[in-house]
Amino acid sequence: MSKRKNPCESTNPNAEFCDFLMELAEYEKNVSRNIHKYNAYKKAASVLAAQPKKIESGKEAKKLDGIGDKISKKIDEFIQTGKLRKIETIHNDEKAQAISMLTRVSGVGPVKAAELVKDGIITIKDLKNSKQLLNHHQLIGLKYFEDFEKKIPRSEIQAIENKLKALVIGFDSNFTITICGSFRRGKAESGDIDVLATHSSLKLEGAKKKHGETMLKRLVDNLEGLIIDVISMGDTKFMGVCRLSDDLPARRLDIRLIPCEQYHCAVLYFTGSDVFNKTMRTHALEKGFTLNEYYLRPMGSTGVPGEPVPIASEEDIFDYIEYPYKKPEERNL
Repeated sequence: MSKRKNPCESTNPNAEFCDFLMELAEYEKNVSRNIHKYNAYKKAASVLAAQPKKIESGKEAKKLDGIGDKISKKIDEFIQTGKLRKIETIHNDEKAQAISMLTRVSGVGPVKAAELVKDGIITIKDLKNSKQLLNHHQLIGLKYFEDFEKKIPRSEIQAIENKLKALVIGFDSNFTITICGSFRRGKAESGDIDVLATHSSLKLEGAKKKHGETMLKRLVDNLEGLIIDVISMGDTKFMGVCRLSDDLPARRLDIRLIPCEQYHCAVLYFTGSDVFNKTMRTHALEKGFTLNEYYLRPMGSTGVPGEPVPIASEEDIFDYIEYPYKKPEERNL
């Protein structure tokens, strides 16, 4: 299983639990295609990753929000035996292992992986000999497969952030740039780099699709020397590959261009974690608001959301819904 999306660092006291839960989550997503179970395992891993000390029993784990009877029993089984029968069964299932391996290639989803396995393609080597079956994104994912599997140290992302900001602000100081995800939450390592950008002239009112498209292209064009490959370029989202220097691995880079009015809601959402975002949305509803990656809006008496609340900072969102402000590094739930 790829470790890139594991919410738990190797030094975490509950790292072993997080590892098997995320392996089960990936199995449910990619092989069984059971999104409900995927979300349940993923949430349980995030909850355990946030605990300051090692969980000593399934009973103790069950007291935590997001961990039910079935997962607590798996924790007990692992504590008592050092292994999990379900994981062993998965490891002995050649088809499941092949699908799990192929979905580690960026751009290859569960459906495509199952099709490839059906055609007898079960390893990365097989895939490299069958490039004609892949689209552009998948070819890029295969090209940089070994590099994308490697975690990105925080120091490297900080260096990329400094270079990216210098290049962007250097040609237009009206841009604002934020790297979100686990990096903003203070994690020591990340799987990829998720950048949000906005510009003082990019407004919702009167905004034209062409304006955003031109602005994003202009931004990306000025990152020459940092960006080494393009997966896709839309009106408001760039997906590609960057490399800080020739002696370092290639890294996955996404850049989203957001209108000013939506920027702070987007920063909150893309910072995460998923569990924290769900907690915030639930609390917002309890306070009479609906919150998503675009807006914070009051719920009317008929249940229909009203006009978006003007947001000048991330802290404003917390204030409006009367939720104690949490620094990004405190959102690793």
